[in-house]
Amino acid sequence: MPRILRILNRFNLGGPTHNAAYLTRYLPDDFETLLVGGSQEASEEGSSHILDAVGVKPLILPELQREVAPWRDRGAYRRIKQLIREFKPDIVHTHAAKAGAVGRMAASELGVKAIVHTFHGHVFHSYFGPVRTAMYKQIERFLAGRSTRIIAISEKQRTELVEEHRICPAEKVTVIPLGFDLSRFNLEQERKRALFRSVYGVADDEIAIGIVGRLVPIKNHDLFLEVIQQVSKATGTRIRAFIVGDGEERERLQRRTVDLGLSMVQGPIFNGHGFGFGANGRPMVDRATVTYTSWIKEVDIVNAGVDIAMLTSLNEGTPVSLIEAQAASRPVISTRVGGIENVVVPGGTALLSEPGDRAGLVRDLTRLVEDRALRQQLGGGGWPHVEERYHYTRLVNDMTALYRSLVN
Repeated sequence: MPRILRILNRFNLGGPTHNAAYLTRYLPDDFETLLVGGSQEASEEGSSHILDAVGVKPLILPELQREVAPWRDRGAYRRIKQLIREFKPDIVHTHAAKAGAVGRMAASELGVKAIVHTFHGHVFHSYFGPVRTAMYKQIERFLAGRSTRIIAISEKQRTELVEEHRICPAEKVTVIPLGFDLSRFNLEQERKRALFRSVYGVADDEIAIGIVGRLVPIKNHDLFLEVIQQVSKATGTRIRAFIVGDGEERERLQRRTVDLGLSMVQGPIFNGHGFGFGANGRPMVDRATVTYTSWIKEVDIVNAGVDIAMLTSLNEGTPVSLIEAQAASRPVISTRVGGIENVVVPGGTALLSEPGDRAGLVRDLTRLVEDRALRQQLGGGGWPHVEERYHYTRLVNDMTALYRSLVN
């Protein structure tokens, strides 16, 4: 029975957690998997519900955290070496940078038969200055030399790793896109839409625009707010913007919202079991232009309730929020970064602009706000595009084939 030791940085709301859960739960019975991850960061919403939904119980290593801390990282390294000695895996599969560094070094030192690493994104541009970026590239090249196989989650990412940043040779890279259970995004949409819009007081003639993700610099919510400000002035249609998520940038972004002259209200209003209403069934929020909802786990309700999904990131791997938005048949407006152009169909399910192109985003959003037929056209292509391409059964089958080739 092949044994897989799977290591993540941490379990947060995102693609790595979903994929670790599905791969741990649904690999064929002749595989045995031990799932290991770091502890949750205070600024992030936990994802235990994702693991609980498929019956997966991970081993938490408090020493394994996202930020670089040499004394703590040495503790994580020693702990993972101990796990490798005890579990005796045939394959160590790491996900994301910190787990990839600590896990691959430990596995290499102990002579594990196969070492696999998945790049769910990378930090080779838009995160750090040139000196620190160059250092991280050198580290990843070193680690790639100790890896049996590198997994890219999109063709664009493969090109970046091999040709642009020269992290590893092409023959070492396998492209395996992410996989999810997307069925809930395509079910009961009318009921979910009515619920979301009732709670937030969104009128039938208002266009709701949602952006889902961590409130961190790389997501570039400043650009989103600037676009919302300009479009609200350019169109005669009333728009509502919903910022779904939380993080270190929240307070600064809320100040920026006020500075831009946009009306704003703060959430959350989610009570852990469902959405709540105020007295007499009235919405619990005012009809502000921008609403900060914090995290909402029922993101299928969010996608049903909004009319347009946006992303203004400086860098992305495979953004889960855009896959989910397409599964809900919502049109997408985004910057053309990372693997986004592989996730959407440019001109078919999404309108894309270059990074930082505020004028392009304003033009696209204004057009989509005012053109219902275009919204329906772009949104209608979403579910057919993602239904099978990003389903977890395809992910499991692809990964199973790779594991068998490595073990054999």
